[in-house]
Amino acid sequence: MSITQDGFLIDISDGVVLIKNQNTTIGYCRFTPFGDIEYIYVNLAYRRQGYGSILINEVKKITGKIGNIHDPISPLGTEFFKGLGIK
Repeated sequence: MSITQDGFLIDISDGVVLIKNQNTTIGYCRFTPFGDIEYIYVNLAYRRQGYGSILINEVKKITGKIGNIHDPISPLGTEFFKGLGIK
């Protein structure tokens, strides 16, 4: 399934949410059917612009919740999840 929003595309496939524009991958998130976040990445050029939150929100829409956050988590990732009240 694909959703176009504000100049970027959200592509959802089996266990992956991908955000991209016509030039590059902005970010992606791999998740389990239980809402566990296995991996999340946002391209350095697009960080601190809300794309991580978009990825997490899409996972929540699909699975109904955010489960566990799998290690390893970078210091920046730890702050990101902390800011969302997760982990």
